[in-house]
Amino acid sequence: MSIISVKGLKKYYNGLKAVDGINFEVKKGEIFGFLGPNGAGKTTTIKMLVTLLKPTGGMALINNYDINKNPYDVRKSIGVVFQEPALDDELTGKENLDFHARMYGMTGKNREKRIKEVLKRVNLESKKDILVKFYSGGMKRRLEIARGLMHHPRILFLDEPTLGLDPQTRRSIWSYIKELNEKEGITVFLTTHYMEEADYLCSRIAIIDHGKILVTDEPEKLKNKLGKDIITINCSKHKLCAKIFEKKKWVDSVKVHGSSVNLGLMNSEKKLPEIIKIVEKNKIKMNSLSTRKPTLEDVFLYYTGRKIRDEESNGIESFKRRFMGRR
Repeated sequence: MSIISVKGLKKYYNGLKAVDGINFEVKKGEIFGFLGPNGAGKTTTIKMLVTLLKPTGGMALINNYDINKNPYDVRKSIGVVFQEPALDDELTGKENLDFHARMYGMTGKNREKRIKEVLKRVNLESKKDILVKFYSGGMKRRLEIARGLMHHPRILFLDEPTLGLDPQTRRSIWSYIKELNEKEGITVFLTTHYMEEADYLCSRIAIIDHGKILVTDEPEKLKNKLGKDIITINCSKHKLCAKIFEKKKWVDSVKVHGSSVNLGLMNSEKKLPEIIKIVEKNKIKMNSLSTRKPTLEDVFLYYTGRKIRDEESNGIESFKRRFMGRR
């Protein structure tokens, strides 16, 4: 059963396509992830789904409520944690939660009970009376998640939930998200550009780039589509090498990146001698050859033609291409 249904959703800015007619469904009780680089359209999509942005076109149902016709009912059904912190540093953790609960019309006894529940859920009971300005980055993130849960939402939206956190704190936040999903039975919709995060948390992933969804599936199924193994050949004539292996029926996928060719296939250990023989026969100088299991980075490379790290490191140029036009 779908708790989020999106059809042909669009958001244009002066003709520029931030979100370009996307379609997807989120099942009740799952952790669903949007994986893509900065500027891909992830945050714009979330802002439309939580009724902060009006779509240019298309429609979306959140908990069976139309985001255009029933925005108030949508907001009652969701909790949201945005990229940018939205806590009051001059209030304590408990006071932040109390203020949020009052905004949702929660009454005294119910409010106090729920504050205790969510503080326990994110392990901040002992820090509830400390001013938020003295919280660590991880504590603030956990408090924001707790605040998003105050009014018993059906869906929790997390926009880059671990952005800027150190690896240890990031892992801790992942555990809290998993626990919330399992024990609260809440549907989680998160955006991320961290491959490991998407792989660890999400039951299904949609890869989004330049405002379009390229593929949606379970992480393992996405990786298996490339083949059980990835062989990387770094060679002098990588384009020729790719063309040769594209014709081999036992190769599941071929992708060129820089001076390397990635081959996805089954039983790589049995095919290695034949691969080396083919390369040598075609007089292609091979600098190195390696084999490994496919990752979501390989999936992203296959569907977009580049690695997400490349896109992140060239963020300014990507922004110029998308929003300032090509010159």
